[in-house]
Amino acid sequence: MDSPLSRAAPGLFLRAESPPTPRSKPWRRTDLRLLPAPDFKLPKPGAFEDLPVIPDELLQPLTGEQHGGQITLLPGGSKMDLDEALAKKGVVFTDFRTAEKNHSDLLKKLIGQIVKPEDGKFAALASALAQNGVLLYIPKNVEVDYPLHSVLWGPGVDFAHFSHLVVYVEDGASVTYVHEAASPDETGHAMHAGIVEIYVGKGANLRFVELQSWGRHAWNFSHERARVDRDGNLDWIFGAVGSRLTKNFSDLDLIGEGAQGRMSGFYFTDGTQHLDHDTQQNHLAPHTTSDLLFKGALKGKSRSVWQGMIYVAPGAQKTDGYQANRNLVLDDQARADSIPGLEILADDVRCTHGATVGKLEQEPLFYLKSRGIPQKEAEQLVVEGFFDPIMQRIPFEGVRERFQQAIQVKLSK
Repeated sequence: MDSPLSRAAPGLFLRAESPPTPRSKPWRRTDLRLLPAPDFKLPKPGAFEDLPVIPDELLQPLTGEQHGGQITLLPGGSKMDLDEALAKKGVVFTDFRTAEKNHSDLLKKLIGQIVKPEDGKFAALASALAQNGVLLYIPKNVEVDYPLHSVLWGPGVDFAHFSHLVVYVEDGASVTYVHEAASPDETGHAMHAGIVEIYVGKGANLRFVELQSWGRHAWNFSHERARVDRDGNLDWIFGAVGSRLTKNFSDLDLIGEGAQGRMSGFYFTDGTQHLDHDTQQNHLAPHTTSDLLFKGALKGKSRSVWQGMIYVAPGAQKTDGYQANRNLVLDDQARADSIPGLEILADDVRCTHGATVGKLEQEPLFYLKSRGIPQKEAEQLVVEGFFDPIMQRIPFEGVRERFQQAIQVKLSK
Protein backbone atom coordinates (compact mmCIF):
# COMPACT_ATOMS: atom_id res chain seq x y z
CA MET A 1 0.00 0.00 0.00
CA ASP A 2 1.40 3.37 -1.01
CA SER A 3 2.11 5.47 2.07
CA PRO A 4 2.18 9.29 2.16
CA LEU A 5 4.50 9.41 5.18
CA SER A 6 7.69 9.87 3.22
CA ARG A 7 6.14 12.75 1.24
CA ALA A 8 4.81 14.70 4.24
CA ALA A 9 6.50 18.04 4.81
CA PRO A 10 7.03 18.56 8.57
CA GLY A 11 5.47 21.71 9.90
CA LEU A 12 3.47 22.38 6.73
CA PHE A 13 0.58 19.92 6.65
CA LEU A 14 -1.55 21.77 9.19
CA ARG A 15 -1.11 25.23 7.68
CA ALA A 16 -3.18 24.30 4.69
CA GLU A 17 -6.10 23.09 6.80
CA SER A 18 -7.83 25.69 8.95
CA PRO A 19 -9.42 24.09 12.02
CA PRO A 20 -13.20 23.89 12.49
CA THR A 21 -14.91 26.95 13.94
CA PRO A 22 -17.76 27.36 16.46
CA ARG A 23 -20.05 28.13 13.53
CA SER A 24 -20.06 24.38 12.88
CA LYS A 25 -22.71 22.76 15.11
CA PRO A 26 -20.54 19.86 16.38
CA TRP A 27 -17.85 22.38 17.41
CA ARG A 28 -20.15 24.99 18.93
CA ARG A 29 -18.90 24.34 22.48
CA THR A 30 -15.25 23.62 21.71
CA ASP A 31 -13.00 26.54 20.74
CA LEU A 32 -9.84 25.79 18.74
CA ARG A 33 -8.61 29.35 18.29
CA LEU A 34 -5.60 28.75 20.58
CA LEU A 35 -4.52 25.59 18.73
CA PRO A 36 -0.95 26.37 17.55
CA ALA A 37 -1.38 24.42 14.31
CA PRO A 38 1.59 25.88 12.38
CA ASP A 39 4.04 24.82 15.11
CA PHE A 40 3.42 21.07 14.87
CA LYS A 41 5.71 18.69 13.01
CA LEU A 42 5.86 14.96 12.43
CA PRO A 43 8.32 12.91 14.50
CA LYS A 44 11.22 11.60 12.43
CA PRO A 45 11.98 7.85 12.29
CA GLY A 46 13.57 6.77 15.56
CA ALA A 47 12.57 9.98 17.37
CA PHE A 48 11.48 7.93 20.41
CA GLU A 49 15.13 7.10 21.18
CA ASP A 50 15.71 10.66 22.46
CA LEU A 51 12.37 11.04 24.27
CA PRO A 52 11.00 9.89 27.66
CA VAL A 53 10.45 6.13 27.71
CA ILE A 54 7.05 4.55 28.21
CA PRO A 55 6.30 3.81 31.90
CA ASP A 56 6.24 0.14 32.84
CA GLU A 57 2.76 0.41 34.36
CA LEU A 58 1.28 1.22 30.93
CA LEU A 59 2.56 -2.10 29.64
CA GLN A 60 1.00 -4.22 32.38
CA PRO A 61 -2.13 -6.29 31.65
CA LEU A 62 -5.37 -4.49 32.48
CA THR A 63 -7.57 -7.47 31.63
CA GLY A 64 -6.52 -10.86 32.94
CA GLU A 65 -3.02 -11.91 33.90
CA GLN A 66 -1.31 -11.92 30.51
CA HIS A 67 -1.53 -10.59 26.96
CA GLY A 68 -2.23 -12.57 23.84
CA GLY A 69 -0.28 -9.87 22.06
CA GLN A 70 1.01 -6.35 22.64
CA ILE A 71 1.93 -3.45 20.35
CA THR A 72 3.70 -0.27 21.47
CA LEU A 73 3.34 2.67 19.09
CA LEU A 74 6.12 5.25 19.55
CA PRO A 75 7.12 8.52 17.87
CA GLY A 76 8.92 7.31 14.76
CA GLY A 77 8.73 3.61 15.57
CA SER A 78 6.91 0.68 17.14
CA LYS A 79 7.40 -2.62 18.96
CA MET A 80 5.13 -5.67 18.87
CA ASP A 81 4.59 -9.20 20.08
CA LEU A 82 1.93 -11.83 19.26
CA ASP A 83 1.41 -15.32 20.65
CA GLU A 84 2.48 -17.86 18.01
CA ALA A 85 -0.63 -19.97 18.62
CA LEU A 86 -2.83 -17.01 17.60
CA ALA A 87 -0.77 -16.34 14.50
CA LYS A 88 -1.24 -19.99 13.45
CA LYS A 89 -5.01 -19.50 13.72
CA GLY A 90 -4.79 -16.64 11.24
CA VAL A 91 -5.03 -13.79 13.74
CA VAL A 92 -3.34 -10.63 12.47
CA PHE A 93 -2.31 -8.15 15.15
CA THR A 94 0.42 -5.86 13.91
CA ASP A 95 1.47 -2.28 13.33
CA PHE A 96 0.88 -0.56 9.99
CA ARG A 97 4.52 -0.66 8.91
CA THR A 98 4.58 -4.43 9.21
CA ALA A 99 1.09 -4.76 7.75
CA GLU A 100 2.21 -2.86 4.65
CA LYS A 101 4.94 -5.47 4.12
CA ASN A 102 3.23 -8.71 5.17
CA HIS A 103 -0.54 -8.09 4.90
CA SER A 104 -0.82 -5.36 2.28
CA ASP A 105 -3.87 -6.87 0.53
CA LEU A 106 -5.77 -7.21 3.83
CA LEU A 107 -4.88 -3.71 4.96
CA LYS A 108 -5.84 -2.21 1.61
CA LYS A 109 -9.17 -4.04 1.73
CA LEU A 110 -10.11 -2.88 5.23
CA ILE A 111 -8.64 0.57 5.75
CA GLY A 112 -10.82 3.59 5.15
CA GLN A 113 -14.04 1.62 4.76
CA ILE A 114 -15.82 2.78 7.93
CA VAL A 115 -14.31 6.19 8.72
CA LYS A 116 -13.82 8.34 5.63
CA PRO A 117 -11.43 11.29 5.18
CA GLU A 118 -14.43 13.50 4.42
CA ASP A 119 -15.86 12.84 7.91
CA GLY A 120 -13.89 15.84 9.20
CA LYS A 121 -10.69 17.81 8.84
CA PHE A 122 -8.91 15.87 11.56
CA ALA A 123 -10.14 12.61 10.03
CA ALA A 124 -8.63 13.73 6.74
CA LEU A 125 -5.32 14.55 8.41
CA ALA A 126 -5.18 11.22 10.22
CA SER A 127 -6.14 9.35 7.04
CA ALA A 128 -3.28 10.93 5.13
CA LEU A 129 -0.59 11.15 7.77
CA ALA A 130 -1.08 8.28 10.22
CA GLN A 131 2.46 7.25 11.11
CA ASN A 132 1.29 4.78 13.71
CA GLY A 133 -1.49 2.28 13.31
CA VAL A 134 -2.78 -1.13 14.36
CA LEU A 135 -4.38 -3.77 12.17
CA LEU A 136 -6.37 -6.36 14.14
CA TYR A 137 -8.04 -9.12 12.14
CA ILE A 138 -9.78 -12.10 13.76
CA PRO A 139 -10.76 -14.86 11.31
CA LYS A 140 -14.17 -16.50 11.23
CA ASN A 141 -15.15 -18.46 14.39
CA VAL A 142 -11.78 -17.87 16.08
CA GLU A 143 -12.02 -17.16 19.82
CA VAL A 144 -9.06 -15.28 21.32
CA ASP A 145 -8.78 -16.30 24.97
CA TYR A 146 -6.19 -13.73 26.12
CA PRO A 147 -6.72 -9.98 25.64
CA LEU A 148 -4.77 -8.03 23.04
CA HIS A 149 -3.20 -4.75 24.11
CA SER A 150 -1.77 -1.71 22.36
CA VAL A 151 -0.33 1.53 23.72
CA LEU A 152 0.20 4.76 21.79
CA TRP A 153 2.94 6.63 23.65
CA GLY A 154 3.32 10.25 22.52
CA PRO A 155 6.05 12.21 24.32
CA GLY A 156 7.70 15.27 22.82
CA VAL A 157 6.86 18.95 22.39
CA ASP A 158 5.48 20.39 19.13
CA PHE A 159 4.86 16.93 17.72
CA ALA A 160 1.71 15.96 15.86
CA HIS A 161 0.92 12.31 16.47
CA PHE A 162 -1.43 10.56 14.03
CA SER A 163 -2.86 7.11 14.65
CA HIS A 164 -5.24 4.72 12.90
CA LEU A 165 -6.77 1.54 14.35
CA VAL A 166 -8.49 -0.98 12.11
CA VAL A 167 -10.36 -3.75 13.98
CA TYR A 168 -12.14 -6.44 11.96
CA VAL A 169 -13.82 -9.34 13.77
CA GLU A 170 -15.18 -11.94 11.36
CA ASP A 171 -18.46 -13.83 11.81
CA GLY A 172 -18.64 -15.91 14.98
CA ALA A 173 -15.26 -14.70 16.28
CA SER A 174 -14.54 -13.25 19.73
CA VAL A 175 -11.79 -11.03 21.18
CA THR A 176 -11.01 -8.48 23.90
CA TYR A 177 -8.84 -5.54 22.82
CA VAL A 178 -7.44 -2.78 25.08
CA HIS A 179 -5.92 0.38 23.60
CA GLU A 180 -4.44 3.27 25.56
CA ALA A 181 -3.12 6.64 24.34
CA ALA A 182 -0.87 8.44 26.80
CA SER A 183 1.98 10.91 27.22
CA PRO A 184 3.80 12.68 30.07
CA ASP A 185 2.93 16.24 31.12
CA GLU A 186 5.34 18.57 29.33
CA THR A 187 5.81 22.30 28.83
CA GLY A 188 4.63 23.40 25.41
CA HIS A 189 2.12 21.81 23.06
CA ALA A 190 1.47 18.53 21.28
CA MET A 191 -1.37 17.19 19.18
CA HIS A 192 -2.95 13.85 18.37
CA ALA A 193 -5.48 13.06 15.67
CA GLY A 194 -6.72 9.51 15.39
CA ILE A 195 -9.13 7.22 13.58
CA VAL A 196 -10.73 4.03 14.91
CA GLU A 197 -12.57 1.72 12.50
CA ILE A 198 -14.38 -1.32 13.93
CA TYR A 199 -16.38 -4.07 12.28
CA VAL A 200 -18.10 -6.80 14.31
CA GLY A 201 -19.36 -9.61 12.12
CA LYS A 202 -22.47 -11.78 12.32
CA GLY A 203 -22.68 -13.44 15.71
CA ALA A 204 -19.26 -12.05 16.66
CA ASN A 205 -18.28 -10.52 19.99
CA LEU A 206 -15.84 -7.67 20.69
CA ARG A 207 -14.92 -6.06 23.98
CA PHE A 208 -13.03 -2.85 23.23
CA VAL A 209 -11.51 -0.82 26.07
CA GLU A 210 -10.18 2.60 25.11
CA LEU A 211 -8.26 4.74 27.61
CA GLN A 212 -7.00 8.30 27.16
CA SER A 213 -4.39 9.76 29.51
CA TRP A 214 -2.65 12.35 27.35
CA GLY A 215 -0.54 14.99 29.07
CA ARG A 216 -2.12 18.31 29.93
CA HIS A 217 -0.35 20.01 27.02
CA ALA A 218 -1.94 17.78 24.37
CA TRP A 219 -4.76 18.62 21.96
CA ASN A 220 -6.59 15.38 21.17
CA PHE A 221 -9.00 14.68 18.30
CA SER A 222 -10.54 11.40 17.15
CA HIS A 223 -13.12 10.04 14.74
CA GLU A 224 -14.33 6.56 15.69
CA ARG A 225 -17.05 4.36 14.23
CA ALA A 226 -18.13 0.79 14.89
CA ARG A 227 -20.41 -1.29 12.68
CA VAL A 228 -22.11 -4.29 14.24
CA ASP A 229 -23.69 -6.88 11.96
CA ARG A 230 -26.54 -9.34 12.56
CA ASP A 231 -26.57 -10.79 16.10
CA GLY A 232 -23.15 -9.29 16.78
CA ASN A 233 -22.26 -7.72 20.11
CA LEU A 234 -19.94 -4.82 20.97
CA ASP A 235 -19.05 -3.77 24.52
CA TRP A 236 -17.23 -0.43 24.10
CA ILE A 237 -15.64 1.13 27.20
CA PHE A 238 -14.17 4.65 27.24
CA GLY A 239 -12.00 6.25 29.91
CA ALA A 240 -10.69 9.83 29.66
CA VAL A 241 -8.67 11.68 32.28
CA GLY A 242 -5.97 13.47 30.25
CA SER A 243 -5.29 16.09 27.56
CA ARG A 244 -5.67 19.85 27.48
CA LEU A 245 -8.58 19.53 25.06
CA THR A 246 -10.32 16.50 23.58
CA LYS A 247 -12.91 16.33 20.82
CA ASN A 248 -14.10 12.79 20.22
CA PHE A 249 -16.67 11.55 17.71
CA SER A 250 -17.87 8.01 18.51
CA ASP A 251 -20.51 6.41 16.29
CA LEU A 252 -22.19 3.05 16.85
CA ASP A 253 -23.88 1.72 13.72
CA LEU A 254 -26.12 -1.31 14.27
CA ILE A 255 -26.46 -2.54 10.70
CA GLY A 256 -27.78 -6.09 11.14
CA GLU A 257 -30.93 -7.45 12.73
CA GLY A 258 -30.37 -8.39 16.37
CA ALA A 259 -27.14 -6.37 16.68
CA GLN A 260 -26.30 -5.06 20.15
CA GLY A 261 -23.96 -2.34 21.36
CA ARG A 262 -23.11 -0.97 24.79
CA MET A 263 -21.09 2.22 25.32
CA SER A 264 -19.77 2.99 28.82
CA GLY A 265 -17.85 6.22 29.43
CA PHE A 266 -15.81 7.50 32.40
CA TYR A 267 -14.20 10.95 32.52
CA PHE A 268 -12.76 13.18 35.23
CA THR A 269 -11.48 16.68 34.52
CA ASP A 270 -9.69 19.29 36.61
CA GLY A 271 -7.73 22.51 36.13
CA THR A 272 -8.69 23.98 32.75
CA GLN A 273 -9.21 20.69 30.91
CA HIS A 274 -11.90 20.54 28.23
CA LEU A 275 -13.39 17.20 27.12
CA ASP A 276 -16.03 17.04 24.40
CA HIS A 277 -17.61 13.67 23.53
CA ASP A 278 -20.01 13.46 20.59
CA THR A 279 -21.80 10.09 20.41
CA GLN A 280 -24.21 8.56 17.89
CA GLN A 281 -26.28 5.39 18.32
CA ASN A 282 -27.58 4.56 14.86
CA HIS A 283 -30.22 1.81 14.64
CA LEU A 284 -30.23 0.86 10.99
CA ALA A 285 -31.94 -2.56 11.22
CA PRO A 286 -34.85 -4.08 13.19
CA HIS A 287 -34.51 -5.68 16.63
CA THR A 288 -31.33 -3.80 17.53
CA THR A 289 -30.32 -2.70 21.03
CA SER A 290 -28.03 0.09 22.21
CA ASP A 291 -27.20 1.13 25.77
CA LEU A 292 -25.06 4.19 26.56
CA LEU A 293 -24.02 5.49 29.97
CA PHE A 294 -21.40 8.24 30.34
CA LYS A 295 -20.52 9.57 33.81
CA GLY A 296 -18.10 12.36 34.61
CA ALA A 297 -16.82 14.51 37.46
CA LEU A 298 -15.35 18.00 37.15
CA LYS A 299 -13.04 20.12 39.30
CA GLY A 300 -11.38 23.51 39.03
CA LYS A 301 -12.32 25.51 35.93
CA SER A 302 -12.65 22.46 33.72
CA ARG A 303 -15.48 21.79 31.30
CA SER A 304 -17.10 18.73 29.80
CA VAL A 305 -19.43 18.49 26.83
CA TRP A 306 -21.48 15.45 25.91
CA GLN A 307 -23.68 15.52 22.83
CA GLY A 308 -25.60 12.32 22.17
CA MET A 309 -28.06 11.18 19.54
CA ILE A 310 -30.13 8.03 19.11
CA TYR A 311 -31.18 7.65 15.48
CA VAL A 312 -33.73 5.05 14.37
CA ALA A 313 -33.96 4.54 10.62
CA PRO A 314 -37.24 3.91 8.79
CA GLY A 315 -38.10 0.23 9.09
CA ALA A 316 -35.86 -0.35 12.13
CA GLN A 317 -38.78 -1.64 14.19
CA LYS A 318 -38.45 -3.17 17.66
CA THR A 319 -35.48 -0.94 18.37
CA ASP A 320 -34.45 -0.57 22.03
CA GLY A 321 -32.21 2.46 22.57
CA TYR A 322 -31.07 4.05 25.81
CA GLN A 323 -28.65 6.86 26.61
CA ALA A 324 -27.79 8.68 29.82
CA ASN A 325 -25.17 11.21 30.85
CA ARG A 326 -24.59 12.01 34.53
CA ASN A 327 -22.23 14.76 35.74
CA LEU A 328 -20.91 15.65 39.17
CA VAL A 329 -19.62 19.25 39.44
CA LEU A 330 -17.22 19.54 42.38
CA ASP A 331 -16.25 23.24 42.04
CA ASP A 332 -18.31 26.35 41.32
CA GLN A 333 -16.27 27.31 38.26
CA ALA A 334 -16.48 23.90 36.60
CA ARG A 335 -19.12 23.39 33.92
CA ALA A 336 -20.83 20.41 32.31
CA ASP A 337 -22.96 20.62 29.16
CA SER A 338 -25.16 17.60 28.50
CA ILE A 339 -27.24 17.44 25.32
CA PRO A 340 -29.16 14.22 24.59
CA GLY A 341 -31.19 13.77 21.44
CA LEU A 342 -33.59 11.43 19.64
CA GLU A 343 -34.44 11.12 15.95
CA ILE A 344 -36.96 8.32 15.45
CA LEU A 345 -38.32 7.41 12.02
CA ALA A 346 -40.00 4.12 13.00
CA ASP A 347 -43.21 3.65 15.02
CA ASP A 348 -42.60 0.48 17.09
CA VAL A 349 -39.60 1.32 19.25
CA ARG A 350 -38.54 1.98 22.83
CA CYS A 351 -36.04 4.82 23.14
CA THR A 352 -35.25 6.78 26.30
CA HIS A 353 -32.63 9.31 27.29
CA GLY A 354 -31.62 11.40 30.27
CA ALA A 355 -29.02 13.87 31.45
CA THR A 356 -28.17 15.34 34.86
CA VAL A 357 -25.70 17.88 36.20
CA GLY A 358 -25.43 18.15 39.97
CA LYS A 359 -23.18 19.02 42.85
CA LEU A 360 -21.82 16.87 45.67
CA GLU A 361 -24.73 15.97 47.92
CA GLN A 362 -24.31 17.19 51.49
CA GLU A 363 -26.51 14.58 53.17
CA PRO A 364 -24.23 11.55 52.52
CA LEU A 365 -21.20 13.72 53.36
CA PHE A 366 -22.77 14.67 56.69
CA TYR A 367 -23.61 11.03 57.39
CA LEU A 368 -20.05 9.86 56.70
CA LYS A 369 -18.48 12.68 58.75
CA SER A 370 -20.84 11.92 61.62
CA ARG A 371 -19.29 8.44 61.63
CA GLY A 372 -15.82 9.91 62.13
CA ILE A 373 -14.67 9.92 58.50
CA PRO A 374 -12.62 13.05 57.57
CA GLN A 375 -13.94 15.48 54.96
CA LYS A 376 -11.57 14.47 52.12
CA GLU A 377 -12.10 10.76 52.63
CA ALA A 378 -15.86 11.30 52.80
CA GLU A 379 -15.79 13.23 49.52
CA GLN A 380 -13.80 10.45 47.88
CA LEU A 381 -16.30 7.84 49.04
CA VAL A 382 -19.22 9.85 47.66
CA VAL A 383 -17.46 10.37 44.31
CA GLU A 384 -16.60 6.67 44.09
CA GLY A 385 -20.25 5.90 44.80
CA PHE A 386 -21.27 8.23 41.98
CA PHE A 387 -19.06 6.30 39.54
CA ASP A 388 -20.09 2.87 40.82
CA PRO A 389 -22.70 2.26 38.04
CA ILE A 390 -19.92 2.67 35.47
CA MET A 391 -17.56 0.42 37.43
CA GLN A 392 -20.24 -2.27 37.52
CA ARG A 393 -20.36 -2.23 33.70
CA ILE A 394 -16.61 -2.90 33.42
CA PRO A 395 -15.80 -6.61 33.74
CA PHE A 396 -12.04 -6.00 34.09
CA GLU A 397 -10.52 -5.46 37.52
CA GLY A 398 -7.39 -3.78 36.13
CA VAL A 399 -9.44 -1.16 34.27
CA ARG A 400 -11.56 -0.47 37.35
CA GLU A 401 -8.40 -0.04 39.43
CA ARG A 402 -6.99 2.42 36.87
CA PHE A 403 -10.18 4.51 37.06
CA GLN A 404 -10.23 4.40 40.85
CA GLN A 405 -6.60 5.51 40.95
CA ALA A 406 -7.47 8.43 38.65
CA ILE A 407 -10.26 9.45 41.02
CA GLN A 408 -7.85 9.49 43.95
CA VAL A 409 -5.25 11.52 42.04
CA LYS A 410 -7.77 14.10 40.84
CA LEU A 411 -9.35 14.53 44.28
CA SER A 412 -5.98 14.89 46.01
CA LYS A 413 -5.01 17.93 43.91
